[in-house]
Amino acid sequence: MNKNLRKTAVKHLWHPYTDIVSFEKTDFPIVDRAEGVYLYEMDGKKLLDGISSWWCVNLGHSQPHLVKAIKEQTEKLQNSILGGMSHPTAIKLSEKIAKLAPGNLNHVYFAGDGASATEAALKISLQYWCNLGVKGRTKFICLQDGYHGDTLGAIGVGYVEKFHKNFGSVIQESYRACSPHCASCPYGKSSGTCDIECFSSMESLIREHHNEIAAVIVEPLCQGAAGIRIYPEEYLIRLRKLCNEFNLLLIVDEIAVGFARTGAMFACERAGIVPDIILIGKGLTGGYLPMSGVVVTDKIYNSFRSDADNDRTFYHGHTYCGNPICSSLALAALELYDEMNILEMIKPRIIQLKEGMNEIGKKLSSSTVLTLGMIGVIEINEADGGTEKALEIKGRARELGLFIRPLGPSVYLWPPLISTEKELGDMISILKQAVVETLRL
Repeated sequence: MNKNLRKTAVKHLWHPYTDIVSFEKTDFPIVDRAEGVYLYEMDGKKLLDGISSWWCVNLGHSQPHLVKAIKEQTEKLQNSILGGMSHPTAIKLSEKIAKLAPGNLNHVYFAGDGASATEAALKISLQYWCNLGVKGRTKFICLQDGYHGDTLGAIGVGYVEKFHKNFGSVIQESYRACSPHCASCPYGKSSGTCDIECFSSMESLIREHHNEIAAVIVEPLCQGAAGIRIYPEEYLIRLRKLCNEFNLLLIVDEIAVGFARTGAMFACERAGIVPDIILIGKGLTGGYLPMSGVVVTDKIYNSFRSDADNDRTFYHGHTYCGNPICSSLALAALELYDEMNILEMIKPRIIQLKEGMNEIGKKLSSSTVLTLGMIGVIEINEADGGTEKALEIKGRARELGLFIRPLGPSVYLWPPLISTEKELGDMISILKQAVVETLRL
């Protein structure tokens, strides 16, 4: 069965972020069910889901409360537009999110995925200044190697060379500040000597170009697709202060790191800041169905109120914006985060992950290990083999029962938040064995 399915997949199915030639030569996993932190291949082999199925299955697979929410809503209302009408689950979900979000982020625009949330946020930012009658605010500032999705607008503020080099000629360029890359600091600093020198690049861009900037957009505390680049809270603190000084909108993309992943419900809360716009997704539905949101302040939302002379309607929408089934699922997921007291529940696992990753780090001569909440990453130095060795580690980990997916030279764990002490211990142990055997330490 697996063999036939692989042949059919190679013949008809286009797999994202997957090199066709090398993929066709492999006995790639075919998963037909999952439960808790485990993925089950069709031949019965089980794999620990070390990346929460692309950073979203926070609450584990086949969670009964989430599955029930999908089933019950499917029997009542499957779809209903939000253009000029509404439905109960989207209303209740928007209220729940507004209460959960920091500050006066009280209004939620729903979208389908991270990229569509980014597109909406960029357009909201541009129209906000038009609503106020301010001209010339048409540019954005982002971080080098930032990632906010793969649609053309999102690429404009999140260009990753390996992913997007073929589209560079058609995207709208943004100003790009130096990436706060702590594992490979361009200033040669360490945690003991760092004074966030990398922020100088962002500061220079804001001071020079603020009159033409609609918004600054960043992934808070962790640049995901860049290679899980973890950076300090102080960077966000300085950024919020500078945006206030020059009256700039600040967008934080919490699609990947929101909903307790960093040890706070939202990463920006670790820095004690309130942005003007938060992007949410992935863990919003527990990772079961696609849904994202753009959460904005009262000030931004109220600027879209039309008057007799100006139509300020936001002419942007999606067929499945605020879909009832997705909304019901998201409500169930938020209930679980609350009932589980998720932030308290994961505290021991955060310590366990940090200690486990540090143990792996002691085996390495020049590669760097960093952790942030329930994220742990090893950036394999070129002296240790870089990207090539990272792929070998991935292969050995799968043989041992752990599914991971390196980003270039970065090998990382992004485990489901509900991982038990034993399950997380098994992930760390397998990763350690794969690293030691591959690098021959």
